[in-house]
Amino acid sequence: MAVERTLSIIKPDATRRNLTGQIIAKFETAGLRVVAQKRMQLSQAQAEAFYSVHKARPFFGSLVSFMVSGPVVVQVLEGENAIAKNREVMGATDPSKAAPGTVRKDFAESIEANSVHGSDAPETAANEIHFFFSDLEIVG
Repeated sequence: MAVERTLSIIKPDATRRNLTGQIIAKFETAGLRVVAQKRMQLSQAQAEAFYSVHKARPFFGSLVSFMVSGPVVVQVLEGENAIAKNREVMGATDPSKAAPGTVRKDFAESIEANSVHGSDAPETAANEIHFFFSDLEIVG
């Protein structure tokens, strides 16, 4: 098994409801370690750039609006197979299809307001991590 890093975002619906600590506890209990973290308010330009892969999709505008609607917590998680482990802990994008005990089953309000984002592949993780963090900010 390989030690990996992945990006995690705790979304505005979760920060608004003060769920940050409970969500981080789920990641840590699963064996992931927070090696970088910051709370921030995304600008329109940052949200559009981060989600640019979805620009042609009909939900792009509402996704960007949602992501700038309140603070987010961006973090780098590290651990054995961190990308897959993070996705397992998050649960299915649609909270009604997420497994019991996952972040989205326990905390999501809807498919869009689903409390967390996580990288889906090593290349994506590397790009997403460097979107928010410099190498000096990641302390493993």
